[in-house]
Amino acid sequence: MSLYADYVREKTSDEILETKEGFATYRYPDENTVYIVDIYVPKDLRKKGVASRLADEIVNLAKLKGCTKLIGSVVPSAKDSDTSLKVLQGYGMVLDSCTSNFILFRKDL
Repeated sequence: MSLYADYVREKTSDEILETKEGFATYRYPDENTVYIVDIYVPKDLRKKGVASRLADEIVNLAKLKGCTKLIGSVVPSAKDSDTSLKVLQGYGMVLDSCTSNFILFRKDL
């Protein structure tokens, strides 16, 4: 585990999944839901399915805990938010709700 992963766990209580291709942070807001907070893949590995593989691993871990719902979010004012929207939709997530600067997506597991 990297120092960054240790930091994330200490400061946020989020879980972190790290591979040599990227990392993802996630949490369980309730007993039925897993929330993918962030996924990071280096530019040279993007569009090669890495983000989907990280999400798949999180989904598998969540199912083992009995989760039935995956959520993810986009902050429209964030840098590259249009790419994030495409990634979530490409993963089969659908719009759950939105406010002026927060879009929540969901997917049944």
